Amino acid sequence: MADLTPLLAFRWSPHSFDPIAEVTSAEVTTLLEAARWAPSVDNRQPWRFAVGHREEETFKHILVNLPASEQRWAGRASVLLLAAEHTTDNPFATYDLGQAVAHLTVQATALGLHVRQVTEFDRRGLITDLDLPSDVRPYVVTAIGQLGDPFSLPADLLRHETSLRHRQPLGELVMSCANSPS
Repeated sequence: MADLTPLLAFRWSPHSFDPIAEVTSAEVTTLLEAARWAPSVDNRQPWRFAVGHREEETFKHILVNLPASEQRWAGRASVLLLAAEHTTDNPFATYDLGQAVAHLTVQATALGLHVRQVTEFDRRGLITDLDLPSDVRPYVVTAIGQLGDPFSLPADLLRHETSLRHRQPLGELVMSCANSPS
């Protein structure tokens, strides 16, 4: 592996969150600051976030709008964060939101936290349950917390949790273009 910063090399998206560990408000603020400082086209910052700490109503609203298969582990996270796109005429808003969530994820790693993202959920349900403005589109739910005991997971998730991480070889990701210099 190339000489990556440990913040990237050791980033991991677990299912096993510690169900009693807390993420402090100061830590959440730091994560949101990292997202705020992400680059965006013309500095438009088209991202919006809804943050729910475990036992808060926002957390519960986010959790119930996840599929049952995701609820079985996501309910153990300390924080569920909805990352949304502020819809404008910006054709790069989704790209910018991805940058903000990536920055938040790297900052979480720096704080010793773990993040797992969920892209399949009931968007309409979240819009209603969180009373989101009409110009905000839910895009991804991010579970944040301390690493928990993987052996507390159901068997199928335990297998996934304890298997080796896999990435496609770099050669499969880099395209060779006809007009590129050799």
